Formats: sequence, C-alpha cells, structure tokens
Amino acid sequence: MEITFKLLTYVAILGFTLGFIINKTNFCTMGAVSDWVNIGDLNRFKAWMLATSIAILGVSILEFTDIINLDSSRPPYRSSVFFWPRYVVGGLMFGIGMTLSSGCGNKTLIRLGSGNLKSFIVLLVAGLMAYLMTRTDFYGLVFHSWMSPISPDLAKIGIEDQSLGAIFSTLFMYDNVEGLRFLIGIIISALLLIFIMKAGDFLKNANNILSGFTVGVAVVLAWLVTGGKLGKEWIESVKFMDNPLPSVGTQSLTFINPMGETLIFASHGADLYYLTFGVTVLLATIIGSFTYAIISNNFRLEWFVSFQDFTRHVMGGTLIGIGGVLSLGCTIGQGVSGVSTLALGSFLALISIIIGAAITMKIEYYSAVYENHTFIDYFKSSLADLKLIPDKYRTLEKI
Repeated sequence: MEITFKLLTYVAILGFTLGFIINKTNFCTMGAVSDWVNIGDLNRFKAWMLATSIAILGVSILEFTDIINLDSSRPPYRSSVFFWPRYVVGGLMFGIGMTLSSGCGNKTLIRLGSGNLKSFIVLLVAGLMAYLMTRTDFYGLVFHSWMSPISPDLAKIGIEDQSLGAIFSTLFMYDNVEGLRFLIGIIISALLLIFIMKAGDFLKNANNILSGFTVGVAVVLAWLVTGGKLGKEWIESVKFMDNPLPSVGTQSLTFINPMGETLIFASHGADLYYLTFGVTVLLATIIGSFTYAIISNNFRLEWFVSFQDFTRHVMGGTLIGIGGVLSLGCTIGQGVSGVSTLALGSFLALISIIIGAAITMKIEYYSAVYENHTFIDYFKSSLADLKLIPDKYRTLEKI
C-alpha cells in the first residue's frame, strides 16, 4: 500500500496542476472544434495538437530508451483486435455528446471546479453510463455482440498489434518495430509542430502555448509514473495481494471511465481501496480548477436556465459516458494519451470525435438560422460545409 500511496501522491500533484493550468488558460477541446468550425480560428485547436505532439514525442523517446513499454496499457490501445466500429461509433457519440454538454470530460471537471453545477449533473450522468458500460452486460448486449464479428484481429495476418510501427513493420518487412515506432513518432510529432507554427498567431498567445505544453507533458509524466520504475513496483506489489487493488496498470490521462470509478469510490464511503489512478486524477483536477477559480475570483455558481437546458446536458452526459467508454477514451484519453501510443484506433477515434462535434455544431447553427426546415436539410448542408459530401447535395444556402 505504501507504493500505491506514493504513486497516487505524484498523480494527485499532476491532476492538480492540470486543473489549475487548464482553468487559467481556458484549454478546451470542444471550444477548439467550435472555433475552427464557426469562425475559422485554429488557435485552440493548435493548442490541442501541441499537447498531442509533445505526448507523441515524449512517449516515443521513453519507449525507445526502454524506460516504459505501452504494449499492455490500460485501456489496451494497441490491442491486435482492430475494433473499428467502437472507435467510429463511440467517437461520433462522444463528439455529439460533448457539444450538447458544453464540454468534454476534462472540461466538465474544470467547469465543476469553477462552480458550474450543470457539470456536476453531466459528471453524474456520464459516470452512471460509464458504470453501465463497464460493470454490467449492457456493452456486451448492445455493442460487442455485433461489433466483435466485424472487427479483424491483425495478429491473424501477422501484425502483432495496431500501432503504426507494427503495421508498417509488417508491410515493409522490417523487423525493428521499436525503431520504426520511434521514427514514425518523431515524424508525426514534427509534422504537427509544423502545422502549429505555420501561419496564424498561435505563438502570440501565451495561454495556448502553456495549456498545450501542460497537457502534453502531463500525459507523458502519467505514462512515466505508471510505466516506469515506480509503476512497475506498483503493478508487481498488487500481484501478491489477497484482494488486489482495482485498475492497476500502465496508464495515462483519461476522464470518462474514471467518472464511473469515482461513483464506485463515493458509494463505498470513500474507501481508499477504491481510490484508483483515474479517481485520483479526476478529483485532483477538480480541486486544481477550484483553487484557480478562488484565487482569480472567478468562482461562480451556475445552474440550468431552463428544462430544455437540463435535458440537453443530460443527453450530452449520456452520450459522452457511453461514447467515451465505447471509443476507449475521450478527447484527452484518445486524442492525446491514446494517440501518443501511435495506435491506429486512437487516430480513428480522434477523427470521429472531431467529426461528431463539428457536424452537431453545424446542424445547430443551421437550425438557428433556418427555422422552418427539416433535420435532413440541416444535416446535408452541414456535411457539405465540412466537405464530407459534394456541395451539390446541400439544400440550404451556406452560412
């Protein structure tokens, strides 16, 4: 238990710092998509990509130097079974849900720390859905039963896992998977940095740089803490327990499944046995956000303005809870932590989340301007705006 508390102390510091800085800098992945879709501003999106670039670079170096190994991570990002329906359907659900609930999992915690009680309801609903997906037969009956048969096992065709390094190693008959992963990681990280630095005024905003850097480094440090020397001792110590601690393993930041774990922790009277890595990060992030809100005099209690506002957030919480677990992560869990492992499914989930959010935002924009048209009109025009279908199929004038 001493090793566990030592590790969770480091994790708590990490979560607190994350909550404090993200509140200060207004880092928001949903806001990043919104800025891009609605006003063509890529600055917050670039902050998100900066976090991803740093995470990929850091993990590539740590794995190449044998400090950590993410082949058996929690969740199993690099699983040889390519569950593409999970990544696509779950990602789309999460993207829609975070738009309806005014933020992703991480932003929900930040807003709650600032006094937004709407976010408490979102956290509660998302946590219940995460519990439903992970602790009952709901996932198996509703999703796994049809997704599993159409999801290929790459190991059957000689590809050891779904990391880009393993895939390209097999395609090009190159035996050094670790070396190829490192090279691909460096290239992708560099390309993202070029995109970030190219044109625009991203570098003029210190908050964007600070937020992206903080999130990226936090993801790398979380991998290092749970996958490095201390993490290995932590994992090894659990093996000899009569009643092993839950959710022990090499892992990094993600916020949806931990919402379900937090409900379990609370329902057992805050029994420290149920204080997992995810619960620790979640609670520490809220406290960090709360601390900044108090110091900056920005703490404000906020509640729903109408029943429609309430139902919208409940729907959003339901979708991010189910979608986040289904896709194996949120905009941070897959969009930064998962992508840092170079897992193909993580890239697919990230793209699906962005598409789900962007389409939802476009539909809401069209419905506000064109009040007397059908959902299909809004949907087709939104797809045309995002160049997902030819422009000739739009039914409403572009706005």
